[in-house]
Amino acid sequence: MNKNISKSKLALAILSLIITFFVWQQGLKESLDRPSVTYDLVQREKEISYLAQKVVPDNLTQFFSQDNTDLDMQEFLEESSLAEANDRNKVIMALIKDENNYFENIELNDDKYMDLLETIKKQKLESSLKLSKEFFHNFQNDKYIYHLIANKFNFDDSDVITNQFSRNMFMRIITIKLIPLITIIMGTTLVLKYIFKAIKSRTINWKPFDALELNAIDMVLLISGGFVVLGEVISPVFSMTLVDLLTKDLSFEIAQSLRIFAGYLFMALPPLIIIFYQIKSQYKTFTFKEDYLQFNYKPLTGSFADGFKGFLMIIPFVLLTSLLMDSLVQNEGGSNPLLEIVLNNNNYFAFILLFITTTILAPFFEEIVFRGVLLPILSRDFGIIVGVLTSSLVFAIAHLSIGELPALFILGIGLATTRLISGRLTSSIIMHSLWNGLTFLNLFLLRT
Repeated sequence: MNKNISKSKLALAILSLIITFFVWQQGLKESLDRPSVTYDLVQREKEISYLAQKVVPDNLTQFFSQDNTDLDMQEFLEESSLAEANDRNKVIMALIKDENNYFENIELNDDKYMDLLETIKKQKLESSLKLSKEFFHNFQNDKYIYHLIANKFNFDDSDVITNQFSRNMFMRIITIKLIPLITIIMGTTLVLKYIFKAIKSRTINWKPFDALELNAIDMVLLISGGFVVLGEVISPVFSMTLVDLLTKDLSFEIAQSLRIFAGYLFMALPPLIIIFYQIKSQYKTFTFKEDYLQFNYKPLTGSFADGFKGFLMIIPFVLLTSLLMDSLVQNEGGSNPLLEIVLNNNNYFAFILLFITTTILAPFFEEIVFRGVLLPILSRDFGIIVGVLTSSLVFAIAHLSIGELPALFILGIGLATTRLISGRLTSSIIMHSLWNGLTFLNLFLLRT
């Protein structure tokens, strides 16, 4: 009987591995066709600097003047081809440039931008054309374009681009620039402190860890069968169908955020159910009072302190990896599409749902799978170094993003190291949540 079960598990594991290979191969390949969100982030930062210009103190003008000119934006946008630009960027170029032949090559899909482009063309042909600002009412929510329109058609936009608004933009750009700098300094200081401590003691103080009594086939069934086949292939069919039925009368942004929220819940459910039965088969029972995965959350202040230190210490390494990738690989694509969704979302309810998904659901679920189950088993069977590197590589690949894979691999190493040094799964959950939260905060601040 056991041989039959073992053969069945082996066959299921092999089938799951084959499906996983094709799913991940296709996902990574498709990620190459997605544009990198880095380009949009840099553009948004330039726009915010531009909108903050009139309230920048004189002693800080030199730090902002090079980033908030029309020429700087024009040169930045010209780095990509006109065919690849979105409608908004094409119109920005039309507002900035003063060349007749440029307008002839623009093709737009959005009616709002098409009407604006026709108006710009008409103004170019009839220099005496005067239009009131009420004519451009539809663009008041896009402050950067509205400001460019005001300059183009010579009307006062101070009722929309107020001093208070510019001060808000100034505080945003200061925050955007200072947070990475402060965290890098703090993180580097902690890294040097721990390196010195490790050299002095000539050892790394790994805490004892418990691993579930699972074998390689069990791990394949969890990752390939539960995470990929059931979670990424089958579950989305049900979640998307359900959400589409429930959100027919809702706005696009709310429906989109609900689709992501529900999709993540449905994706997480199969692996968590598999882990539940794996634990139950080992211990013959399952109770929430038993800490099977070493959450060790008490005291919570200790868990938070370990997670926060791990978060600070990994930041310099991830940012350095990202910089190296940017310098070595031109026009790298593959950014997580969720980043662009957050960046362009203007509905606060949808924003809250996305925040819960990225800073609570994702860290909790992913840490249970990769650092709660996979890491301890690999570390027990093959040693801590192999366990850390292998679990981090699987974690990075599972995000299906070629452009972000190296940075995610480094982040995975930091999360795994924090888990093993602290002896708490809760610490890596908090660290993961803080990382996603910092990314989310940056995207929130860059919305214009």
